[in-house]
Amino acid sequence: MPRADASPPVELEVAGRTVPITNPDKVFFAEHGDTKLDLVHYYLSIGEAVLRQMADRPVLLQRFPNGASGSNFFQKRVPDGAPAWLHTTVVSTPNGTTSNALVLADLAHLVWAVNLGCLGFHSWPFRASRPDDCDELRIDLDPGPGTTFPMAQEAAALTKELFDERGVRAFVKTTGNRGLHVYVRLAGGHDSVAVRAAAVAVARELERRRPDLVTAAWWKEQRGARIFVDFNQNAPHKTVFSPWSVRAHPWAPVSCPFAWDELETIEPRQLTIRSVPGRVHGHGDPWATIDDVPQPLEPLLEMVAADQAAGLADAPWPPVYPKMAGEPPRVAPSRAKKSAPTDS
Repeated sequence: MPRADASPPVELEVAGRTVPITNPDKVFFAEHGDTKLDLVHYYLSIGEAVLRQMADRPVLLQRFPNGASGSNFFQKRVPDGAPAWLHTTVVSTPNGTTSNALVLADLAHLVWAVNLGCLGFHSWPFRASRPDDCDELRIDLDPGPGTTFPMAQEAAALTKELFDERGVRAFVKTTGNRGLHVYVRLAGGHDSVAVRAAAVAVARELERRRPDLVTAAWWKEQRGARIFVDFNQNAPHKTVFSPWSVRAHPWAPVSCPFAWDELETIEPRQLTIRSVPGRVHGHGDPWATIDDVPQPLEPLLEMVAADQAAGLADAPWPPVYPKMAGEPPRVAPSRAKKSAPTDS
């Protein structure tokens, strides 16, 4: 039974479907009073740009039933009682558990998920129609303790410089938080293991060039106040916060694609569900051409081969993964040192 203070539902016609929005006036973002319906309208207002990045991709839903300031949970499986028209696909976890995940076939699917309290979407790096073909390399520039956003901007510029040298075209976006993501749309023929290996090589090369700014160290105790290039965001079955998705902060920030020539001036906190539609309508989608020329992974795999020839082992994998071939011991350096035998 609906609460007495709940606003009456509205029905929207989206992509040929009637999608109900329950309690549309519920405030989801406290700073400006943005509601669930405001969030729906945000996504619809830039629907073409959103679908360019998310169409046909399975997504992990992070649900906030009471808005950004409330509790949340991740939902990989489409719940029982979902509309029969929803597209789904089978996805797997590192331990082999499978589930039916939502595929964003059109904007009706997205609006249906927002009605469940999904603020933003975490997408897989493949299309549901080509599940064995990883088509995105995602360089996550993660600002840890002691770092600043200008440091992330510097790291992004360094990443672009490396990709330009290798003849690889890359695109950049805010994360909706403190970091930046650099994306490469890939030509076919590679799985996530190969893409992750390329990300490891990129992280190591960036660290070589600017060890004061960038680190490829998986263990937090080794990172210091540097930007961590989180190569394991490219591991099989990993999802990343999708372009145009909205973060659960009171001001409703967007993980916003932008042009490289804006890198020095971009202000992430100003990119919200209120401001981003105007940017897109006034200046166009800065990622509009990302699919025009898919990029080869081979120039980056050459870096992998060079590291292997120099005797570098693979980097550590996350703890939820089985032991991988060529991986070093999965133990923090400080613990390994304590457990090492001592001479008597």
